[in-house]
Amino acid sequence: MLAKPNRLTRGSDYKATVRRGSRCAGAHTVTYVGTSADTDSPRFGFIVSRQVGSAVTRNTIRRRLKAVCAEALPSIRGGASIVIRALPSAATTDYATLRADVVRCLERKASA
Repeated sequence: MLAKPNRLTRGSDYKATVRRGSRCAGAHTVTYVGTSADTDSPRFGFIVSRQVGSAVTRNTIRRRLKAVCAEALPSIRGGASIVIRALPSAATTDYATLRADVVRCLERKASA
């Protein structure tokens, strides 16, 4: 679970990160990385639309993405705003593949 200081909570933060951040596309996710002057800790947000599947499936994918980000948190540079959008193919992939997809993008765009 990500602590409150490590979560994006406002829609304007999501919008700014997606529009102005750098983009990294994977097979199952799209990761947007921007910078934020508001805080020194990295912040994460997740977008899992109805196209991914039912509510149960969407929440499962969201929990998996949160677990991956909590694990990668020490290696992320401070002040980074990260939004991860799950693609519909994420519903049928296993945790290890999803983790590899996200970690590759985080290492490329948001490493300290």
